[in-house]
Amino acid sequence: MARIGLLGGSFNPAHGGHRAISLFAAEALRLDEVWWLVSPGNPLKPRAGMAPLSARLQHAKAVARGSIIRPTAIERQLRTRYTADTLRRLQARYPRHRFIWLMGSDNLTQFAQWRDWRGIARRMPIAVIARPSYDKDAYGSVAMAWLRRSVRPARQSADWTEWRPPALVLLRFRPDPRSATLLRQADPLWHREYEHARVRDPLTRRMIV
Repeated sequence: MARIGLLGGSFNPAHGGHRAISLFAAEALRLDEVWWLVSPGNPLKPRAGMAPLSARLQHAKAVARGSIIRPTAIERQLRTRYTADTLRRLQARYPRHRFIWLMGSDNLTQFAQWRDWRGIARRMPIAVIARPSYDKDAYGSVAMAWLRRSVRPARQSADWTEWRPPALVLLRFRPDPRSATLLRQADPLWHREYEHARVRDPLTRRMIV
């Protein structure tokens, strides 16, 4: 049984902040791997300014190099657009793995806008990683009001495979100001070196173009 953390997002671009929180979560939760689900298209984000999937995956591989992080564009193969559908398909495809959903507190703030967000919470445990300036709104959010009774003590975080969902753990992480938005503002053409990349997906082994 492999213990896998799932971190979804556009990764436009992936950066050291993604790597830092992933490795922090891996240690706290005793994960074997963290899969970065590089989304073909996030329904809650505009398409304008979105780099090609192959460029985002190639850059994510470079950021994750030398770690237990495995970037993947498996959602394209699964033909899923929404997280709820992706998680259902992943559990069916990898029945011997145990999955926990990872998200920053900024995502918890808008979690109630996700399609079938309660179904996501009932499907697998969730680990929320603190992010600067978002915690207050996250803990006062609609989703948190529903999940509050399902919060587990952080000291028990390594035992998450024994939890029955819905189950949520709040992990405190040192503030990290890095963000993809700031990186795009500093270098809007960050993906130009990967523009015509053909990259093999580290998980599915398929070529992404």
